[in-house]
Amino acid sequence: MAAGWSAASLGCVLLAFDTATPLVTVALHDGDEVLVEHTAEQKLKHGEQLAPLIERAMNDVGIVRQDLTAIAVGVGPGPFTGLRVGLVTARTLGFVLDIPVYGVCSLDVLALEAVDTRTVTSDFVVATDARRREVYLASYDVDGVRLDGPVVDKPATVATDAPTVGEGAVLYPEAFPHAVGPTRPSATWLARAVAEERAELRDPDPLYLRRPDAATPGPRKPAS
Repeated sequence: MAAGWSAASLGCVLLAFDTATPLVTVALHDGDEVLVEHTAEQKLKHGEQLAPLIERAMNDVGIVRQDLTAIAVGVGPGPFTGLRVGLVTARTLGFVLDIPVYGVCSLDVLALEAVDTRTVTSDFVVATDARRREVYLASYDVDGVRLDGPVVDKPATVATDAPTVGEGAVLYPEAFPHAVGPTRPSATWLARAVAEERAELRDPDPLYLRRPDAATPGPRKPAS
């Protein structure tokens, strides 16, 4: 599902959304430009907010689901619950509508926005909140090409003086003293990353980097 769509074709409507952070973000792109973007007003509750935001965006543009020609979805890294909501929704829509689904690393989306808005002018890192007092981190060159990562680690372990994009720099200024925007991935830039072919396209599989908190119970111990 990660090949075959061209943004240059006429009549394209790309639906993009990311659920890798506490705030769901949704956008529509027509192959030339972003038509609309909406971001959730409440943190978390991804399962309750994603579908209404998609419907709201389509209503704003005056289309229905059958008008969609492709889907872009952030694959994280991010918390298990949020990513699962986004990726299940993307795969389900792709299957029902018989359209391609493209996954993009959410850190790459932040890097693209930082480069295009010139908040960075040298090599930099992207650090986002991984909870448990850890960050997800990847390093990029001045053009936004990923050089290393993503990894999950303690801020002190991956501390750097390089310009740092993402919420990790806001949460841990002692480890990332040179914070620059943006802080969270935007569906607008996710859509642009796919439409303009400016990011590595992945299958819509979650980029967790660590095991989910919910573990499968082991076999019962025999009664003594």
